[in-house]
Amino acid sequence: MLRHKHRHKPEAELDITSFMNLMIVLVPVLLLSMVFSHITVLDLKLPDLASDPASTPDTPDQYTLEVVIYPEGFVVNQPAGRKLRSIPALTTGEQDYQTLSEILQAVKARLAELGQEKRDIVVLSRKDTDYQTLVSVMDTVRSFKAVLAASEVDAELFPDVSLGDAPSNIGFDATPVVEGGTAP
Repeated sequence: MLRHKHRHKPEAELDITSFMNLMIVLVPVLLLSMVFSHITVLDLKLPDLASDPASTPDTPDQYTLEVVIYPEGFVVNQPAGRKLRSIPALTTGEQDYQTLSEILQAVKARLAELGQEKRDIVVLSRKDTDYQTLVSVMDTVRSFKAVLAASEVDAELFPDVSLGDAPSNIGFDATPVVEGGTAP
């Protein structure tokens, strides 16, 4: 009788070294190529007429600043309802944000000379105003590009933006300043 000797075969080891090397390289590459979403939120304020006794409908605040958006251009009012400047749209049909920024910078400087620290502004728009136009106006009234120490920075204009409806009974009027207004 022959005896079978059972050969004891060693179990095969699982070699995962190459897989681990692949993961070590692949994970950082995938993380670096991932697009991170960035959401910008504009903080809007609602005008509170009840808390400011000096600002009633009969006696508006003389420093209230408004920008009214029309398809034909912008109107800057100071005080509310009194036209300071009209800014017609460019000949290409686009709005003139650069001139709007320059006028608001001049208003900010004039208010600073009078000792008034103004941070709020009201943007009035019609229901058919393009969303991109509204956002561009809000960006324009909040800050402007200034050069400081050979680098470009965002300088503050009127960061507290309130939104409202433009008067429907009044259209864009490109005539010069009305009586009582002073152009910058």
